[in-house]
Amino acid sequence: MGVEKEEAIRRCNSESFSGHDFEVFGYEINVKTSRDVSAFRPANLLENDPDDDIIVMVWHRDNEDTLILLGWERTDTLESKVKTQDAYFGEKPETLAHLAARPINELQELGLNTAHMNQKPQNPFNPGDRVVKAEDSDVAVAVVVEVLPPEQDVNLYGQTLDGEAVSITFPNMLNDGPGNWREIHPTKLASYCDDQEIKLYTYKHTNLEYAENPFTPGDYVIKSDYDDPDLAVVLEVTDDEDRDITVSFHKHLEQEFGEQIDIPPADLSSRCDEAGIKSYSYKHDELNFKHQY
Repeated sequence: MGVEKEEAIRRCNSESFSGHDFEVFGYEINVKTSRDVSAFRPANLLENDPDDDIIVMVWHRDNEDTLILLGWERTDTLESKVKTQDAYFGEKPETLAHLAARPINELQELGLNTAHMNQKPQNPFNPGDRVVKAEDSDVAVAVVVEVLPPEQDVNLYGQTLDGEAVSITFPNMLNDGPGNWREIHPTKLASYCDDQEIKLYTYKHTNLEYAENPFTPGDYVIKSDYDDPDLAVVLEVTDDEDRDITVSFHKHLEQEFGEQIDIPPADLSSRCDEAGIKSYSYKHDELNFKHQY
């Protein structure tokens, strides 16, 4: 399957100028969404997308987040329906009768290897996960930015990657961006990195593993075994086996530096020392992320 707008979709960027979304075995497929179900009348579909081979119809209900897949239709079939409806039905409700005629499982008729039937991804990672290079005891914690589709061929150093690819970057590189990336939803990190030209590194997923100690300066955390834990900010990560994470409470930082704490994470510890803000040390497995997006 060829995805014409895959990168734009994955990075939450504006659509490319391609006229369709996918190609499946030579068929050009466009996915159309609308809150107004009348947009899926054959005549309306043809007026907006006369050049696609297949149109997939997705209804976005008012005041609902759920997208409802109505079905799909070949453009040449729509042309036939329009002629028939003009002759026999006019504007009667039957003009929407085609919506129930094509359940999604009929997409299998396009071929034996329809993408959703063959995709069995092995990659366990998601955007925002903290990872390290596998079997490397002295490596920095990285952040997963993109999980590439399992069928996508990725070239690394002139050779095709044998396996599923994951793109990562490092917190210190994200810190150089103009915004607080910890307040951006992980699914938008790829768009943020693309916009800010933050370098990404691509690995085979089996060459990465979850970080045992995932925290870095600037992270928002709580001590979850407290009944009503206060939000804290990581100041330092050390090699101390007993208490390797130093934090200060966010409310104390706000009192000293204001609601917009515009301090580079690498400088948080020294600035807190200068201001006399009390810090506390914990073992990393006593803390949990408290995301602010």
